[in-house]
Amino acid sequence: MATPIPSNLQNPTSNSQPKSWNIKFISYSSSVEFKQNLGFHGTSLRTDGRSWRIAPVKVVDTNEFTGFTKSSMIHDDDDDTVPLLSSSQVMEKLKAYRGNQKSKQNYLAMYSSVVGGITTDSEAMVIPMDDHMVHRGHGVFDTAAIMDGHLYELDQHIDRFLRSATNAKINLPFNREQLRSILIQTVAASKCREGSLRYWLSAGPGDFNLSPLGCDGSSLYAIVMQDQSPRLQEGVKVSTSTIPIKPPQFATVKSVNYLPNVLSKMEAEEKGAFAALWLDDDGFVAEGPNMNAAFVSKENMLLMPYFDKILSGCTAKRVLALAEGLVHKGIIAGIREGNITVEEGKEAKEMMLIGSGILVLPVVQWDDQVIGDGKEGPVALALHNLILEDMKSGPASVRVPVPY
Repeated sequence: MATPIPSNLQNPTSNSQPKSWNIKFISYSSSVEFKQNLGFHGTSLRTDGRSWRIAPVKVVDTNEFTGFTKSSMIHDDDDDTVPLLSSSQVMEKLKAYRGNQKSKQNYLAMYSSVVGGITTDSEAMVIPMDDHMVHRGHGVFDTAAIMDGHLYELDQHIDRFLRSATNAKINLPFNREQLRSILIQTVAASKCREGSLRYWLSAGPGDFNLSPLGCDGSSLYAIVMQDQSPRLQEGVKVSTSTIPIKPPQFATVKSVNYLPNVLSKMEAEEKGAFAALWLDDDGFVAEGPNMNAAFVSKENMLLMPYFDKILSGCTAKRVLALAEGLVHKGIIAGIREGNITVEEGKEAKEMMLIGSGILVLPVVQWDDQVIGDGKEGPVALALHNLILEDMKSGPASVRVPVPY
């Protein structure tokens, strides 16, 4: 049953004429302004011979009010016919949909090999429904940060991207240099100087079958985005994931099959934690849903799990290289990659999560165990500053300038 409309918008008194209202109908297709004599009838109004129910709206003025959207203006005719839209109407609705979205991420440019070009219109950033990445999860992806007009570790991420593609049995539609050029041109078109570039390689569109044999060929997509969310700096809590970890064959591939990762993250959030940590089949520390884990032992050693059963983190590997400087300064005693037990992890002096989106994030609690003194540790802070400095002024091997 529709909610009654406000009293000041009720039926005119019996001896009055229908009042003239200036009503702005805001729909997914466009904003259309009507200036007509409208007669309100209970919880509905009629105009152009059509009846509409009115859900609660915000009254801005008694002579002019706005707020009608798809959910507040509901066609109330007897039939429930779904409209047949033209391509231009679809684009109008997609544009309005994007305009009404409340997101902390802005999408500035997209490349699609399906259309063979770049667009800066967010409503046009779409992919075919019969793309096998959509309905079968047959696709891989990777990400590179954009800092001060440079792409950070682009080549390292591309190398991992190509390894993932090989393991997923997806052929690249271009050679490596063409791929690299497309990604750089997409960032240049976006004008983004600080954000991130994410790109996908799919088995491609063609049909809804399981096998990619019917696909027209692989497809490449890339999007440049800006995230307005503040970067986390304070220590966070993690939990131990009860969601089964991916077997090594899939964990070492950066594919779009992220359901275990999503469920693990959701489980952590339900427990009031930032992320959940996976253990491998032998009970050793593995990784988080989209980040690596590292520790500072009681002996002041920087510890990180082997990459043979988990995703090889580009940022984690760079942190290990930069951490050599901390060894030379005597801040840490050394660096060790290997198996880490839960007991060793929870008794560590420091714990941290490492990833391209969070850089180096201190962990102050794991399940019910407080890590160290429960505060952000000096090694995590030092590593965070090192990776941030590397992003801003590191060598050419990790910083690729964008020709805007």
